[in-house]
Amino acid sequence: MKVIPILPAVQEEGQGLYVSERKVYPRSVQGVFARWRWIFVGLTQLVFYGLPWLQWNDRQAVLFDLGARRFYLFGAVLYPQDFIYLTALLVISALSLFLFTAVAGRLWCGFACPQTVYTEMFLWIEHKVEGDRQARMKLDAGGFSLEKLVKKWFKHILWLGLAIWTGFTFVGYFTPITELGLEFLQTRMGSWEVFWVFFYGFATYGNAGFMREQVCKYMCPYARFQSAMFDKDTLIVSYDTARGEPRGSRSRKVDHEAEGLGSCVDCSLCVQVCPTGIDIRKGLQYECIGCAACVDVCDGVMDKMNYPRGLIRFTTQNALANAPAASAREYIVRRVLRPRVLVYATVLLVLVAGLMTSLALRTPLKVDVVRDRAALARIVAGGRLENVYRLQVMNATEQPQRYRISAEGLEGLALASDAEIEVGPAESRWVAVRLQIPYGSAAAGPHPIHFGIQAVGGDAHVREKSMFLVPR
Repeated sequence: MKVIPILPAVQEEGQGLYVSERKVYPRSVQGVFARWRWIFVGLTQLVFYGLPWLQWNDRQAVLFDLGARRFYLFGAVLYPQDFIYLTALLVISALSLFLFTAVAGRLWCGFACPQTVYTEMFLWIEHKVEGDRQARMKLDAGGFSLEKLVKKWFKHILWLGLAIWTGFTFVGYFTPITELGLEFLQTRMGSWEVFWVFFYGFATYGNAGFMREQVCKYMCPYARFQSAMFDKDTLIVSYDTARGEPRGSRSRKVDHEAEGLGSCVDCSLCVQVCPTGIDIRKGLQYECIGCAACVDVCDGVMDKMNYPRGLIRFTTQNALANAPAASAREYIVRRVLRPRVLVYATVLLVLVAGLMTSLALRTPLKVDVVRDRAALARIVAGGRLENVYRLQVMNATEQPQRYRISAEGLEGLALASDAEIEVGPAESRWVAVRLQIPYGSAAAGPHPIHFGIQAVGGDAHVREKSMFLVPR
């Protein structure tokens, strides 16, 4: 596998190695990709903020009830024993990221990553309160004033409100959100839920309000290992050096080709709109999150200069080097179906199909068998040898169920306790089960047996292995 080097942004001349991180003031931008970014902001937050309030069978549709050790996903009730599904989901998510990155670079980072989404929302509030880029820079550079105090306080109050609501919603996935709301209304500030609301809220406030691009550049591991998933056919935001150089300012009326100039007018707007503060004209850098803000603003400049769009665009290194502009799109599409992409896609489809099949065939019944260590084996009335077990029967449906218990594996093995039990909807129940055999009918030592738990009037059936102990 060939690794594409991704260099950090070039050190500014005159700066030492140990300097404070300069604050980035992204300029607002309009364009196709800016609209798509806000569409993804709307979709992701509609799901995030709205899902906890969605009801399903008189309960919260999506709820990870850690206290009761039950997880509700619409019509499915999952128990800790179903942890394998979470593992499969994480593997599928990781593989999807590999596939998406190999094809289209860091589009996840630029359009749907929570850090990007909340930074975009916080920046929008900042822009509405403090003004555009120049106004914000002037406000921060100026001394103390009543205007500065009012604007700063108002901005931070709005930020805190959004952050606390975000933390409240997040915790609402782990405790019923209506109960969580009552705790806040009753000012019961001692519960763990309230602690995590403020913890997650202040994490959002700090990451999206202050750290912003530093999370992407220094904290997120994805920026560091992305080069291992890139190749020269990966779609990335690129500056067309052959067309843009030599750059320089000029009048619209000037024939730049006759003057020996490229299409870049050196306006630096691509730097001003970048949320991580890089100059895309210096080449591919690990700080680039693929948000395409520079593409939108550069296309706007090209329109004003009556130049063709695409000086900065989504393309691949191979397309820039080998394909003329007229056929670049066809070249990129043709190279999408390359071996590594096909391998990623095939493995991903197999895993998704396996997960869906497993969920569809999943038995809505879980059983754990635990031997009663207080009485491993004993002689009871009638000259019979008895072992005692504890069965945890978990009903993974939302209707009450009646289950029949049976056992097999030894000659004369009989159930000496109740053969049928009832378990409420989405509940688990511990039940003591006594098994007996005629004394002397089996040799000393452990003997394998099997418990059978069958839903009365249903198809759910579970078979669990255990041991019957015959003392010496």
